[in-house]
Amino acid sequence: MALSEKDMRKIAGTAILAALAILAFFLIKPIIFSIIGGLLLAYIFMPVRRKLMKRMKSKNVMASVICIIAFLIVALPFWFLVPIVTQQVFEVFTLSQTADIPSLVTSLFPTASETFTTQVTVASNSFISKLASTILNNLAAFLLNFPTLLLHSVIVLFVFFFTIRDTEKLQGFVKSLSPLSVVKEQQLIKHFKDITNSIVYGQIIIGIAQGILAGLGLLLFGVPNALILTLLATVLAIIPIVGPTLVWVPVTIYLLIKGSAVVAVAFFIYNAVIVNGIDNILRPYIVSKNTDISPVVILVGMIGGLFIFGILGLIIGPLILAYFLVFLQAYQEGKLDQLFA
Repeated sequence: MALSEKDMRKIAGTAILAALAILAFFLIKPIIFSIIGGLLLAYIFMPVRRKLMKRMKSKNVMASVICIIAFLIVALPFWFLVPIVTQQVFEVFTLSQTADIPSLVTSLFPTASETFTTQVTVASNSFISKLASTILNNLAAFLLNFPTLLLHSVIVLFVFFFTIRDTEKLQGFVKSLSPLSVVKEQQLIKHFKDITNSIVYGQIIIGIAQGILAGLGLLLFGVPNALILTLLATVLAIIPIVGPTLVWVPVTIYLLIKGSAVVAVAFFIYNAVIVNGIDNILRPYIVSKNTDISPVVILVGMIGGLFIFGILGLIIGPLILAYFLVFLQAYQEGKLDQLFA
């Protein structure tokens, strides 16, 4: 059967579109993670946008205000933290070289053999030295790559600004490309929104809140090198199943060894009740009751995403895995074709 002129034009148009799409992908490939970062940042600040939209008529002014707020929240703390973290890394490294680890091991394990004590001492010194070296190398790499990082930051800022300003246009454009039926599209968007909120707000934001509270506790109880421990607690709080417990339990043991039993007990209660309890307080307000994502899915997505996408993979990985499971469930129930009906 011969193709009509209309069919030929359609095929030619589709081929040109596909070729241009491939070229466009390679064009934005070097900055694709900056674009994704800007989109994710815009999504995080959507609640702020909704509130400001009611008070500001100009979208340009509203987007500019939100960009300034985001800059103050993200950039300024980072700018002040880098020199402090560097200083504390040097302090930890110096402490590891001068600390009497054998005596500490003996006090914890009175019946330990001399061989065990020596092995623990060597392993501890090696671990701390490698950790300090890794952190310092990353800081040096950051300073050397600062011009490139600055360029990517500008791209993130531009994407963030225009996504915040033109949210409705962007949503309309994406919906116009969707092959889904209107009803199924709305249901799927609602489900995806719940999943995204669960991961972005439920896991990331609550994790940061736990890290901040853990840091306040470390400062309040006079724990040395509180900033490094706070950053570590924040990272662990974001990771499901793990949590900041891996930081405050060893610190509690450290306070007990120092002979501060009352302080150790108070520190333990503070973290067990307030730091761990904030999750139970915030999560019902942030995460939809209809969203039940297994912590294992989030953990696997974070680890896989970290390897493939870098730091952004902590968010992108779980989202991809969760979205895949939604379509997999529809396929399992024989409803996949209904999405496009």
